[in-house]
Amino acid sequence: MKDRYPLFDSHFHIIDPSFPLIANQGYLPEPYRCADYLRQTSGYSLCGGAVVSGSFQGFDQTYLLDALDHLGDDFVGVTQLPVTVTDDEIFLLHQAGIRAVRFNLRRGGSEEIVHLRSFARRIFELVGWHVELYVDSRELESLYQTLITLPRVSVDHLGLSRDGFNCLLRLAERGVRVKATGFSRGDLDIKNALRMLHEVNPNALMFGTDLPCTRAPRSYSDEDFYLVVETLGEEAAAAIFHLNALQWYRPGQRPHSG
Repeated sequence: MKDRYPLFDSHFHIIDPSFPLIANQGYLPEPYRCADYLRQTSGYSLCGGAVVSGSFQGFDQTYLLDALDHLGDDFVGVTQLPVTVTDDEIFLLHQAGIRAVRFNLRRGGSEEIVHLRSFARRIFELVGWHVELYVDSRELESLYQTLITLPRVSVDHLGLSRDGFNCLLRLAERGVRVKATGFSRGDLDIKNALRMLHEVNPNALMFGTDLPCTRAPRSYSDEDFYLVVETLGEEAAAAIFHLNALQWYRPGQRPHSG
C-alpha cells in the first residue's frame, strides 16, 4: 500500500563520516549515507524530501551540499547557520537547494534562539526560507508571541510533548507547519495529535521518516506511515505525505500524480 501515495519525505538525515561530525552530549551517530536512505525507502513512491542538519553536524555545509548533489533536484536541504553568515553565502546555498534554517533547542548545535526573530526575517526577505524548530511543546508558550510574527515556521516531531500541545495547536491555526515525524520521541497519543492538528489546519501536517532516527527509542517503521492513513483517511493522508510538504518546501512546483 505504501507505494500508492507519492511521498515527499519532510524530515530525514544523512550522516557521512567523510565530512565533519561533532559529538553532541557525548553522542556520535552511525554512518547513514544517501545509498542507505534510498535503499531503505525503495518501497515507497519517493518523489523528493528534505535533508535536515543534525546537532552533530553543526554549521558544516559540505555534507549537505554533497547529499543534495547525490540525491538530485527533487530534494532540498534544511541547514544550520550562524547569524554571521553573509548574504552571498546564503544566496549560494539557495542555489544549491537549501530552503530552511534549523534552530535546535532540544540538542543544540545551531544558532542561539535569541537570534530567531531577526534571522528568520532576514532569510525570508533574502531567499524566502523558513525556520524549523526542534523544540519541546512545553517551551512554545514562551516563544508564542515571537513565532506568530515570523513569516514562515515549522516545528519538528509533533512538538514531542502533551504538555504545551495546546499551544502548538494555536500556532498551527496561525499557519505554523508541524512535522508528523519521530512518533516514538515524545509522550503524545499520536492518533489524537494527528486528528487535532488536522482539524485546526488541514495544511499543517507534513509526514517524514526521520531516518535513521538517531537517539529515538525506536526506528521508523512502515506502521508509522499506515497509521496516518488509518487515522485521517486516504485523502487527508495523501496531502500529508506529499502535497503539504511540496507546497511548503517547493512552492509552485507541480505535484507528483503518482
